[in-house]
This record gives sequence, structure tokens and C-alpha cells, in this order.
Amino acid sequence: MFKRLDENPAATVTVTIDGVQFNVPAGETVAAAVLASGFGHTRTTVVSGAPRAPFCLMGVCYECLMVIDGKPNQRACRELVNDGMKIECQHATGRL
Repeated sequence: MFKRLDENPAATVTVTIDGVQFNVPAGETVAAAVLASGFGHTRTTVVSGAPRAPFCLMGVCYECLMVIDGKPNQRACRELVNDGMKIECQHATGRL
């Protein structure tokens, strides 16, 4: 569904998304990396457990909340990927 415009970026970093390693372009947001890597959602809702995905991609809607390097409730659209970053889907309110 999502495709990067540059198929051969000059610099990449390695991130782990839900236990799977991916090489992604340096300077990309976590939300873009997650969507381009084929994951359909970034979090689940507290009430029903329904999957949610990034919507606005500019930090306003809070639909992209994820656990990033062990910290829950991080807006994936506002965080840039770093080498070795661990990214996890956030279930409900996240874990502390």
C-alpha cells in the first residue's frame, strides 16, 4: 500500500519493528518506516482493541502512538528513526 519514492536511499539505519529487523532510510519518521515496512497499524484502542493507524502524519491526531525504545505513548509521526531503535505496536494504553 505504501511505497517509498527513493528505492535506493544513500544512508540507511536498522530498526526493529515488533521483533523484525528492517533497514530503513535515515531521516525517515517512525510512522513512515512502519507503514512502508508493511505493518497495517501502530496501536490498538483501549475500549475495543481495534487497530489504529497514523492519520494526520503531523502530530495532531495521536493515532500513531507506539512504544519506542521502551517508552509508551510516543507519536511515531514526530520521531525520526535511529540505528538500533526498537519499535513496538502499542496495545491499549501501553505499558509503563
